[in-house]
Amino acid sequence: MLDAGESQETLLEVNNIEVIYNHVILVLKGVSLKVPKGGITALLGGNGAGKTTTLKAISNLLHSERGEVTKGTIDYRGENVAMSSPAELVRKGVIQVMEGRHCFEHLTVEENLLTGAYTRTDGKAAVNADLEMVYNYFPRLRERRKSQAGYTSGGEQQMVAMGRALMSRPECILLDEPSMGLAPQLVEEIFTIVKDLNEKEGATFLLAEQNTNVALRFAHYGYILESGRVVMDGPADELRENPDVKEFYLGMSDEGRKSFRDVRSYRRRKRWLA
Repeated sequence: MLDAGESQETLLEVNNIEVIYNHVILVLKGVSLKVPKGGITALLGGNGAGKTTTLKAISNLLHSERGEVTKGTIDYRGENVAMSSPAELVRKGVIQVMEGRHCFEHLTVEENLLTGAYTRTDGKAAVNADLEMVYNYFPRLRERRKSQAGYTSGGEQQMVAMGRALMSRPECILLDEPSMGLAPQLVEEIFTIVKDLNEKEGATFLLAEQNTNVALRFAHYGYILESGRVVMDGPADELRENPDVKEFYLGMSDEGRKSFRDVRSYRRRKRWLA
């Protein structure tokens, strides 16, 4: 199992970044993380913790929301990519799958998938081979290939968004809230596909996820964000056994199950930041 503390090649490194929206709202405060090549790294935390902002900072999608990285560096393969456009990052091998299952509703499933190959120059045969690979991982999409994406289910739209990203032949996939709004069985299916893509295709994942329980079962390493700061990180199996994580994010403690909402935030910060 991969571990961010081991000596594998670091593919993506975020170093002490701050993000400000509208020139005044500080959202990320000194966030640092490393994503090793060939690993699944989880970015965990509640709603509003800063997970999506971190992914958008990496993929340079903040400007459309009047956000900007004001401090720190973001390196991909040792190169500072802070000034790279989202399209340039795709060509370098970094792509983000946005939360909310964004797809072109008026296009068919297959047309959606093919839009993911727009930056490629390796010919139709290679694109068709990857389309077949996507259908092998997502057999439901093969069945729905001629259906308009807007008429498919939420789970199928999540698969379309992931499949479209794969069509760009990415090395690193930023996956934002893949479980949002999906039934537990579909969540399990999506994460199992992520695991297969990681193990069989060598895809590297940085995934932002509120569902800490499922994320830590599939990830190798995790970072927990709270109020725009990393408050804890470590190998996924260690985080699963950490008493604070079990109490505040997995809904259990030595006294039994406990609601996260019942715990005051100052108590969490006091215990984690002491």
